Amino acid sequence: MPKAKGKTRRQKFGYNVNRKRLNRNARRKAAPRIECSHIRHAWDHGKSSVRQNLAEMGLAVDPNRALPLRKRKVKAMEVDLEERPKELVRKPYVLNDLEAEASLPEKKGNTLSRDLIDYVRYMVENHGEDYKVSGRTTGRLGWCPGPCVV
Repeated sequence: MPKAKGKTRRQKFGYNVNRKRLNRNARRKAAPRIECSHIRHAWDHGKSSVRQNLAEMGLAVDPNRALPLRKRKVKAMEVDLEERPKELVRKPYVLNDLEAEASLPEKKGNTLSRDLIDYVRYMVENHGEDYKVSGRTTGRLGWCPGPCVV
């Protein structure tokens, strides 16, 4: 489809644009957002790989490689065992924060809202188990604890 006349313009170079910052911000925006705040704050964007970042925090990318299953068929002699160099944990506070957060008691989320509980308590105190009377008073509000007959 033809373009409107006079709309094509030669591209001009923007001298006042910081290209290094532009590329860095584009890379950060392209990377996925890390939901865990402890890992997100300790993440080093200068590192080249995810494995290196997580290894510094004491975490593993692949749990199968971190704790391999031992084969029981062939028993290795003590001389044959090689000590793998342990990766240095430079940010142990991330692991400590994650453990502390995991050990907190879970909040119960299956309860009703506070104002709804107070309203039902008020109805039970005033009307008891007479749902017809309580239904008559709550029918205008759109919610009632039992069968609502208006």
